[in-house]
Amino acid sequence: MRKLDRSRLLQQRAEGFLPGGVDSPVRAFRAVGGDPPFLARAEGAYLWDADGNRYIDYFGSWGPMILGHAFPPVVEAIQQAAGRSPSFGASTASEADLAELIRAAVPSMEKLRFVSSGTEATMSAIRLARAFTNRKYIVKFEGCYHGHADGLLVKAGSGVATFGIPGSAGVPEEIAHFTLALPYNDIAAVEAAFAARPQEIAAIILEPVAGNMGCVPPEPGYLAALRELTTREGAVLIFDEVMTGFRVAHGGAQQLYGITPDLICLGKIIGGGLPCGAFGGRAEIMNLLAPLGPVYQAGTLSGNPLAMAAGVATLEYLARNREAVYSNLEEASRLVAQGVATVFSEAGVPVTTNRVGAMWTWFFTNERVVDFATAATSDTTRFGAFHRAMLDAGVWLPPSQFEAIFLGTAHTAAVIEATLTAARQAVASLHEAQPAR
Repeated sequence: MRKLDRSRLLQQRAEGFLPGGVDSPVRAFRAVGGDPPFLARAEGAYLWDADGNRYIDYFGSWGPMILGHAFPPVVEAIQQAAGRSPSFGASTASEADLAELIRAAVPSMEKLRFVSSGTEATMSAIRLARAFTNRKYIVKFEGCYHGHADGLLVKAGSGVATFGIPGSAGVPEEIAHFTLALPYNDIAAVEAAFAARPQEIAAIILEPVAGNMGCVPPEPGYLAALRELTTREGAVLIFDEVMTGFRVAHGGAQQLYGITPDLICLGKIIGGGLPCGAFGGRAEIMNLLAPLGPVYQAGTLSGNPLAMAAGVATLEYLARNREAVYSNLEEASRLVAQGVATVFSEAGVPVTTNRVGAMWTWFFTNERVVDFATAATSDTTRFGAFHRAMLDAGVWLPPSQFEAIFLGTAHTAAVIEATLTAARQAVASLHEAQPAR
């Protein structure tokens, strides 16, 4: 049994300074029960907590660590950049270096701008879309999380779904009013929204593969129908690829499904583990940004040289080794996702597995999961018991039924076999698990 004495002390100390002792709500483990381990270091596919316990990592800092923790070329790039100064507040060549790597993989990003988070990327993309169309309303989808900007917390996923919060206090109704939240994978609902508000909807924003209500792929033809509809109605189609960018394929979900959006939001992997986001797309839209146009957006640490260096090192490696990386990620993800699903099936535990590339979710439900309503049929108490049992067996899953699971290139055959062994132990102990506290 794991000992967490040091982690508990660190949690108690943190609670004296930070709300709930955390800087992001899902880290508190309230959805799954148990004590959150405090991490001390990581390498490859492994995490070590402050008490010396080791875990196989299946959330990868919520997505960025596609090459594993402390990947030597990334660490070296950060160290070299830090030696030149961690921040300038002025332009550096590394910004264009990273932009060039991104555009080579995602050609639809004709121009782009770096920010420090996915939230900044999505809120800026929506501001641009409103300016470009001179319209106010946006369409988002129930269970899709696009960051914590006011207008995007309406029926959002991620931590909002995890804690059962319908929106967020502090968001004025006047702002929420301009966000139309519709069921994911339901094109008829989108058609009806445009019919009800002709010439009023500026944009549709969505995760082309949802990951913040758990992994939910688009139904066949869904993305193409959204592309056709927005083109016809003069609205902007925004793909939030903060999670899927450089993960489900080198060119993201738009490469995987062959759909070209107007604007794209990126984050996570492009920063190599450091805070970094980007938004970009059609040049005629992006040229509305100051200093060229009337849409203002700024950030003191945007294009931070440490994040640029880490991002360049990461994307250069992915570009050089593209075929091997993505075929290996596909195979490793298939082995883990299907292998654990088989363990559930043999034990008679009802689970639905959704996977796209190197992201997936085991939903504790018999339902086919296609939207937030079907994802919400999951037995979250049983998921919490499974999560705690896996931690005890040395495997760290995202502490929420409504978050996607990730792996990276450091998850070797030996790591995968150890994961399946842990899953057998965990599933065998499920009937003894107590309800999450």
